[in-house]
Amino acid sequence: MEHRYLGNSGLKISEITYGNWLTHGSQVENDTATKCVHAALDNGISTFDTADVYANTVAEQVLGDALKGQRRESLEIFTKVYFPTGPKGHNDTGLSRKHMMESINGSLSRLGTDYVDLYQAHRYDYETPLEETMQAFADIVRAGKALYIGVSEWNADQLRAAHQLARDLGIQLVSNQPQYNMLWRVIEPKVIPTSKELGISQVVWSPIAQGVLTGKYKVGQPAPAGSRATDENGGKETITDRYLNDETLNAVAKLEPIAADLELTMAQLAIAWVLANDNVATALVGASRPEQVKSNVSAAGVKLDAEVLARIDDALGDRPVTDPSKTKSPPTRIV
Repeated sequence: MEHRYLGNSGLKISEITYGNWLTHGSQVENDTATKCVHAALDNGISTFDTADVYANTVAEQVLGDALKGQRRESLEIFTKVYFPTGPKGHNDTGLSRKHMMESINGSLSRLGTDYVDLYQAHRYDYETPLEETMQAFADIVRAGKALYIGVSEWNADQLRAAHQLARDLGIQLVSNQPQYNMLWRVIEPKVIPTSKELGISQVVWSPIAQGVLTGKYKVGQPAPAGSRATDENGGKETITDRYLNDETLNAVAKLEPIAADLELTMAQLAIAWVLANDNVATALVGASRPEQVKSNVSAAGVKLDAEVLARIDDALGDRPVTDPSKTKSPPTRIV
């Protein structure tokens, strides 16, 4: 496993991060989830990402239990705040000071730790002044409950404003967590150039496009049983609407000989592709079986040269989405 610096900080994280969205506490039994976490540790992953909203707080509890007994100093634990949790009352969502202060305490309790390495705003909150959110972040850092702060799916202008406030408050905004893969490149035109300027890294989710880039979805064939495209709670609508069309699936099929030439699986090729971007600090991968973890970790350290990257672009043609306006947060709080 190789490690990369997170933003303009001295913190190193594993270039493959284990994430437990849509798995722990929902799709995967707890004992299997624990085996997956231990497989991640055994294969050199030191960085783990979760959020209070995943499985309505249960995912944090499962991850905390799975990490019990590990040396805390050897781990980097990330979590997030914004979406509604608990009984979903009127203040149980967003980035108000009240919700953030209550959420960090709940997350630390469930994770079984005194601090998280990275605390992230899961989306931008248009209903709370950014100054209030950043002051709350600063107080959380100064209280020792988080070491660094990050955001998720913020656009370039939001990153710039938050970065300036963070500097004024004496804290470090070091990361953004966007969706990014061969087919979804909306951060490339604006978010990545701005992030490079400001010293912010990308912690990318969905590097295999929720399974589409594994090649398991075929033209003219039903989605495989048990896949996310058949799970109403696992992203079925997004996968179907965005990717499951003949043009995209035919383009993805053209990646198969490229992966074969490199002796990689399709998933490994997809993960290596996002890691080829020097603004990406780590790729988030999940797993429903321990063997998936080992396979995905094999993408760490794979270097794709310019010729391979050009072949990938040629294979995909006009299928990648690059419209920067698609980097956005809900206009009102999710309740």
